[in-house]
Amino acid sequence: MSTITEPDHRACFRSLTDEVRIDSLPVTGEIPAWLSGELIRNGPAQYEVGSRSLNHWFDGHAMLHRFGFANGVISYANRFLDTRARRAALDEGEVRLTEFATDPCRSIFGRVQTAFSPQFTDNANVNLVRLGDKCLALTETPMPVVFDPETLATLGMEKSPGHHVTAHPHADPRSGEMISYAVHFGRRTTYRLHASRDGHTYRTIAKIGVREPGYMHSFALTEHYAILAEHPLLVNPLRLALGNQSFIENYRWHADRPTRLIVIDRHTGTLCGTFEAEPCFAFHHVNAFEDGPELVVDACVYDDDEIIRSTYLDRLRTEDPRIPRGTLRRWRVHLQVGSVRSEHLADTPLELPRVNYRRVNTRPYRYTWGTSISPQGRFLDRIAKVDVVDGTTTIWEQPACFPGEPVFVAAPDAREEDDGLVLTVALDAKHGTSFLAVLDGRTLRELARASVPHHIPAGLHGQFLGTRS
Repeated sequence: MSTITEPDHRACFRSLTDEVRIDSLPVTGEIPAWLSGELIRNGPAQYEVGSRSLNHWFDGHAMLHRFGFANGVISYANRFLDTRARRAALDEGEVRLTEFATDPCRSIFGRVQTAFSPQFTDNANVNLVRLGDKCLALTETPMPVVFDPETLATLGMEKSPGHHVTAHPHADPRSGEMISYAVHFGRRTTYRLHASRDGHTYRTIAKIGVREPGYMHSFALTEHYAILAEHPLLVNPLRLALGNQSFIENYRWHADRPTRLIVIDRHTGTLCGTFEAEPCFAFHHVNAFEDGPELVVDACVYDDDEIIRSTYLDRLRTEDPRIPRGTLRRWRVHLQVGSVRSEHLADTPLELPRVNYRRVNTRPYRYTWGTSISPQGRFLDRIAKVDVVDGTTTIWEQPACFPGEPVFVAAPDAREEDDGLVLTVALDAKHGTSFLAVLDGRTLRELARASVPHHIPAGLHGQFLGTRS
């Protein structure tokens, strides 16, 4: 294995190609006895194809990382997803399928042919879900990849509706369905809301026509409504079909246009209205719920789309990539009056937010955990817990450590919303290795850490899959 020498964030974006399986990691501290199951994380791991580097953090080949918990022992394994995109890159030494910000070199004839018969990447490097008996790795193309949560072996591929899809579907505990959003490009481009019980068959909830669709990474859900936050980062579908740029580079920022909050009755599919808020950009919604005649929608918000440009690899691999700092914003959408009121929830920068999902998703809540940047920081170097009621913040940080998305695991006898654990995988840049930190959900006090013998590149999202009864 290569040794990482940079004592800063740049080690997060060095490729990892080794696959290992370790029965027991060295642990310091004490792991609560009740923690049983597995944390599986997804993210890019290899950024080179032949002699070429991919362009963006979101373009690297997908690798799964599994931390298993049983009787105080933590095991670890990592494995690449065996995808068409990766096989083609390894066999031919070049990029063959379009990624988020990396495009194959094609003639205009090839582009036109692809526009009418899209060759979607199956490089599912963003998120994962468990749906019924399947575990699915997801990205923003409609090619979820099925994998075995124990061995991490790739089992096959499904096909979901649409062309650009969310990697953040919502679970409906009442119906057992997965609710998803997609854009379907065509002569009449539409936003579509659909549901599935198995990741294979889908039912359409709603279709909403749109002339210039926005780039939306996630969406919000309440008990009765779905809310699409269409930020003014928009694309002309013809440009996307015939242009000579990668997927995201076809989108254009329109500072003079509002953010449109599109509210859909998720049971009837009825469009309830489109409500205008200030122009801004967000990757991630935190939570949403109904408060009388108002819909409350919380997100990690930026002033514009600079966050996308700052996460190209040629910037991330510099000493100071100048990452914008997103903050927590709340929109109150009054369905009857038709107004939107914005509220600033906390001063602490926040990204990759998580909540106690089973307990509070679609409901009023108090706490969110996310990654943050210290005042002098140059990349995500903290875990922050924010009280969205009073705006207070609790911080976990360690020198030269760069943690990823925190995943909250509720205690089995929890009475309070924050009674449980926070799991995060952090890079220790001084030593060139990574570790799993187990933090107290209430105080962010570190209870234990398990050391991995190599570095883990900066990941995106993960899920804790508890032991199934």
